[in-house]
Order: sequence, then structure tokens, then C-alpha cells
Amino acid sequence: MRILQLNSLLTGGGTDDQCVKLAAGLCQMGQTVCLAGPDGREFSRIARDLGVPFQATPSEGPLKLRFILRAAHLIRREHIQIVHGHHGRDIWPTVLATRLSGRRPKIVLTRHLAKSPSSWLSRRCLLSQCDALIAVSHFVAKVLREGVYEPGSPTPERRSRSPLKGNHSKIHVIHGGIDTERFHPFEAAAQRQAWGLNPEHFGFVTIGGYDLPRGKGQREFLLAAARICENIPQARFLVVGRGNMKQILEADIARLGLTGKAWLTPYCQDMPAAMNALDCLVHPQVGTEAFPGVLLEAFACGKPVIASALDGIPEAFAAGNYGKLVRPGDVDELAAALAHWANQLRLNRSEQVALHERVSARFSLLALAGNVLALYRQLL
Repeated sequence: MRILQLNSLLTGGGTDDQCVKLAAGLCQMGQTVCLAGPDGREFSRIARDLGVPFQATPSEGPLKLRFILRAAHLIRREHIQIVHGHHGRDIWPTVLATRLSGRRPKIVLTRHLAKSPSSWLSRRCLLSQCDALIAVSHFVAKVLREGVYEPGSPTPERRSRSPLKGNHSKIHVIHGGIDTERFHPFEAAAQRQAWGLNPEHFGFVTIGGYDLPRGKGQREFLLAAARICENIPQARFLVVGRGNMKQILEADIARLGLTGKAWLTPYCQDMPAAMNALDCLVHPQVGTEAFPGVLLEAFACGKPVIASALDGIPEAFAAGNYGKLVRPGDVDELAAALAHWANQLRLNRSEQVALHERVSARFSLLALAGNVLALYRQLL
């Protein structure tokens, strides 16, 4: 099968990660796959490292015209059968490139976000222009089919998520996947040392961007930490990531009396080592969340997870079902969960391996690629 994956960003984040890993999985399954996108970006390098054939696109130009024309040329030259777009900003470039190519490949789009497309045109016409729309969780599919409304939410993007108009039978749920060959239990003493965690410490770690206005719940995480740190002296609280809330979070740490107990660390390039260095992943999301792969990565390394029970997070949590789901934004419940898990025995190696195998059976890259490939074949 001849497949073109289109991605005009490749700068980082869950969408780029899943796009590149899907392409890698399809390559491993013997498909003819090409990823087209801008060169010199974080995930264009990762794609090459994974052995994914890569075609550099020019600067987008007015109305993304150069990107569209380059994609149309690739579709025509390579006799592409499936064109797959991933970002919301790539919906219409994917459709237009396919139409301009003069060929008739099937158009597949993936919705990686737990909210509706932002434009009125997309909400009304998207389903009529594609052959299939992949939702990365059942919750995302619910948003697309029915809409989700929370008018009283303090988070504006949660207040109104309108459904798409059109043929909802084109919407297919395919969960994301992770590289379970890399994410598996192993000793990560060097990473713990780099983070400042001693052997006796119990490291609660939250991983993700922290951009205004609320990040991914890092401020709630620090508030909960402050409530238990005196009673659990071995606990340490790490915020791993990057974003424009750095000074706010550092001020929170000082104000809450967490100096020496909590700190920010730079974005970690070696995520398998990070997952094995922590003792419990904390994902206290307060915004929208489609399907967090970070939970799968922690489970695959044999670690417990404390996470908010919102949007698609419970679907990812069910992959390992080891830890605790808490009400979003409920600092008291989050603090109680932290206190409970700080006193639990760590899994032994055989238990960790069993948890890894359970995640790998359903959420490996090959499982993801196999599910998407089955959809491609159905369309053809």
C-alpha cells in the first residue's frame, strides 16, 4: 500500500509524536510510507532516526499554497493510495492537495484533540470531504458525534464543544500507541541522580508543558504536595517540562514552603529513562485531554499513575489500571492519593513486566499501525 502522511508542524507534542510513530509502525509492517513536512524540526529528525522515508516540504507560503502544491506533486508522482493528515491546520491542505493531484486517493484525517475543529466550515463540511476520520479515544468520538457542553467550566475551551455535521459513520475510534520496545522496566539510577532523587526518596513526577493560563495542573500538583510534605518526609515532587509558567511555578514552590522538596527540571529527552526514574506519575490535567500517551508510557515501565478523571484520560488509565483517578482540580483528593501511594510498596520486577506486557498487547506501535492499516484496507 502506498501511503502519504502529511504534517506541517513536526515541532513537538502528542500529535507529532503519534504521526511519526504511526508512520514508523506502518514501515515495520512492510507498507510503502512517506512522511511529508518541514525539515529541521524536532520530529523530522526523529522520523529519520526511526527510518521513516521523509520528504521535505517548502515554506508554506500564502494560504499554505507551497505546502499544498508540494503534497499534490508527491501524491501524483508516488501514486499514493492513502493521504493521512493529522493537525487541525492540515485538514484543508490535505483535502486540497488530494483534489489538485488529479488522482483519487482516500483521505484519512485524525482528530488528536478533545475538542471540535475551530472553524464553522470544518464543523459543517469536514466529514463530506474525507473518507474516514479517526478519533483517538471514545471521548473524542463523543465530542465529534454529539458535542460536549460544560457551560460552568472555568476553562473556556471546555464550555462548548460542538459536534460535526454529516455522516458520523465515517468516524472511527483508534487509540494511540507507544513504543513498548523502548518503554519497559529498567534501572534508571543515573536519571534519578540527575534529577536529585536519592534512593530513599519517593519521586512524584508530573510531565508535560506548562503554558498559561493553567498548564496541565502543575499548580494543583504543588498545592497538593504542600499538604502532605511534612507528614511524608521521603516524598519529592518534580515538575518536568517547559513553558511560560516557569516563574509562576517557582514562586509557588517558594510560597508553599516546598523549597528542597519540589523543583522544576528541564524537558527530558530520554523519556524511557524518565519513566523508570520516577516512582509515581502524576497527571493532574485541568484542561482538555484526548488520550494521554504519557500514562501508557508510565504503565509500560511498571509505574503507578495518579490522574484526573476527565475527557479521554480514563480510557488511557484503563490500559494499566494501576494507581488512582481523582476529580479534576480537587486538591484535597489529589493530596490524599499522593499520601496513599507514597506508602505503597513498589512493584517487583516480575509484576512490572506483567504490567508492561498488558500495555504492549493493545497499545504497541505495531498494534496502532495494525488498527490503522485495517481501516486503510477497508477504505480501499
